Amino acid sequence: MDTEAFARELRMLAAMKLYEMGRLSSGRAAELAGVPRVEFLLHLRRYQVFPLEAELQALEAESEESHQ
Repeated sequence: MDTEAFARELRMLAAMKLYEMGRLSSGRAAELAGVPRVEFLLHLRRYQVFPLEAELQALEAESEESHQ
């Protein structure tokens, strides 16, 4: 793997992890990865990341707050 391909892969991995953790929206993660949002969302399967994980976490947190 050449340096440029490695850098692209590293940006994608960082974007995926931050998206998975709910730290970035899919749009911001796509920007970090340097790809269009749709392409980023299509890559989620390759990295075994659930596409709506961040959104589900936000909804769960919201639900927990409303039940307290």
